[in-house]
Amino acid sequence: MSNSLEKIDLRGRCHGGVAIAIAAVTALSASLPGSFVAPAHAQTLSRQEQKADIGFLEIDKDITLRRMVVRNTNPKGTVLFLHGFPETLYAWKDISLTLAADYEVHAFDWPGFGLSSRPTVDRFSYAPSDYARVLNDYIRKAGIDTSKLTIYATDIGALPALLLAQEKPGIATSIIVGDFAPFDRPQYMYESLQNLKAGPLMRQARDQLNKNRDDILENAFRRGLHEEAQFDVPRDFKDDMSRAWGHGAITTADAFSYYYAHFTRDQNHFESHLEQLAIPVKVVWGEKDLYIKKEMGIELADKIGAELMLLPGVGHYPHLQNPKQTIEEVRAAFR
Repeated sequence: MSNSLEKIDLRGRCHGGVAIAIAAVTALSASLPGSFVAPAHAQTLSRQEQKADIGFLEIDKDITLRRMVVRNTNPKGTVLFLHGFPETLYAWKDISLTLAADYEVHAFDWPGFGLSSRPTVDRFSYAPSDYARVLNDYIRKAGIDTSKLTIYATDIGALPALLLAQEKPGIATSIIVGDFAPFDRPQYMYESLQNLKAGPLMRQARDQLNKNRDDILENAFRRGLHEEAQFDVPRDFKDDMSRAWGHGAITTADAFSYYYAHFTRDQNHFESHLEQLAIPVKVVWGEKDLYIKKEMGIELADKIGAELMLLPGVGHYPHLQNPKQTIEEVRAAFR
């Protein structure tokens, strides 16, 4: 497909010079790899959303990513946000619109999430190392200047970013990671996450995730927090996750499970090559993270000599619970 489609903005313009309506995205996307179709609800847009560009970028014959770009005519640098489970690029919408005052901001849906492709596992394994390849291809095809790039990656997005940084020391100028599992440490992880790893309970754990879809989308972000720390995510974000969950033959939970099936292998690879990590890394962690304990973040920061920021009263999703802190961390990375 042509590169002009990747620059469709939410007002129905194509920056490549060809006028096109949002309805055309619906029609054209039916032919994209992964057999996904942009739903009709994408045509209903808020005034705030109209400041962003959302479209599709083809990575290869199997993967096309839905992505969001918020541009600045004279950016101080570029920020690339990488989401976790069960999120989509909408997790970063409000943060991106704020940061666009100074930076160009990118976010995309991982394969298996949002409206990105969902190829069968015989064509794409959904492993962290495969996500690292997708990340590298996105940066290259999006034309991002890596000499002024900060990557902010959370949950499933963090290990791929660090794996890529080990392989390509010039892929970014700084990386911020948090609330993920860089090492194989069962004692620091929620039991259900451990069960997703390759083993006798893997299929059962995946089936349970799919069965609990509604509970996950409603409560996953607040679970484990004290009453005064409870928060709600924006309605458009929640709706996007809900519609995207079963968007293709592979559900969001399936993709998450396939990621975990290869997790131990890629964790061990990362830990055994820590000396190759040359890009400055900052570790930001919710002190009350129920899913991956803060001790994991403390160990990571200690092993790689990174600055550690523990956020009191914050859970697994700091960027949703305290977005102002996320904005400040990004700005600090460019100082």
